Order: sequence, then C-alpha cells, then structure tokens
Amino acid sequence: MVQLQRYAAVLFAITGLLLAAGCTEKPEAPRFKLTDVTGASFGKDFALTDHNGQRRTPADFKGRVVTLFFGFTHCPDVCPTTLGEMAVVMKELGADAGRLQVLFVTVDPERDTAEVLKRYVPAFHPSFLGLTGSAEDVARTAKEFKIFFQKQNLPNGGYTMDHSAGTYILDGEGRLRLFAQYGIGAPALLHDIRLLLK
Repeated sequence: MVQLQRYAAVLFAITGLLLAAGCTEKPEAPRFKLTDVTGASFGKDFALTDHNGQRRTPADFKGRVVTLFFGFTHCPDVCPTTLGEMAVVMKELGADAGRLQVLFVTVDPERDTAEVLKRYVPAFHPSFLGLTGSAEDVARTAKEFKIFFQKQNLPNGGYTMDHSAGTYILDGEGRLRLFAQYGIGAPALLHDIRLLLK
C-alpha cells in the first residue's frame, strides 16, 4: 500500500512537471507582415554597378538589411511610390536608418545611365543607391530574383517598361528573407525591417 502511494506521488509529480513544461511559453519566431521567403533557392547574388561607378555585390552590404527593388526612372507611379515608401521607412527608423540599404535596380539600362540614376535615386534619400549594368548584367540579375521585365513600344515612337513590382528584403547576412508586394505600405515594411534589424 505504501509503495503504491509512493508510485502515485511520483506519477503525480511527473504529470505536474509535464503540464508545467507545456504551459511554459516558448519564444515565437518573428511574425512578419510581408511574405517570408527564407530559404528560397533564388535571389542569392548580384553584381552590378552603382550610380557612383562602384561595382556592388551583396557582400558590400554585410551587416545591413538590404531592400532590392527593380524599376526604371521614367516609371510614372510604381517606382516613385515604392521609393517614397522606403524614404518614410528611413525616417521612421531614426538612428537605425544607417543599418538599412535601399537599392534600386534599373530594368532600363539603355536610358538609366549612372548619371541619370545619380540624379533620380538619391532625390528620395541621400543613402539610396541606383544599380545598373550592361543589358546582360541586368537580365541576369532580374532572372536571379525572378523579376519579369519587358520593353513596350509606344505609338509616339518612345517606349516604356513593364516589370514586376515587388521589393525583396535581405538580412544582414545577405540572405533573401522577405518579399513585399507593391502597395503594402510603409508601416508593414517598417515593422518587418525592424524585426530583421534586431
């Protein structure tokens, strides 16, 4: 009888410990508002020239969160809206803004020379960098990040560019982590960039 009581007491204690362990809150993974693409097999590398003439790869931005957006300077709405949202994010980050690098990759290297990018991109924020390269370099980078773009001729003899309109975000190790759909807004971008900066 005594042995049975001891066994019951031990069983009760073990059950209590298991229940207590089950009630202990485990640290949760970050809850992103954007699309989590961590571990994706694409978006691992690029090699382009910035608007100051310096060759750039992800290694240049190690330790900083990087946003990567593909567009063109003649874009009437999507591109300036996206860069404007990133300017708001920079302002809201305050002292942490130096730990974020915004990159604008042109899909129109024919018109978007380094000089054009240098006038256009930093107008949104002085730290923003425009990236360009040969048509082959740009096409290779777009393919690596699964970006569609295509020239569309206009009736007046000019042309515009159709292109994917989302933003990729890489962490401080240069790993692709998030995808932001166009129009998601600065608050969602800011929320997730802050998580990656922690």
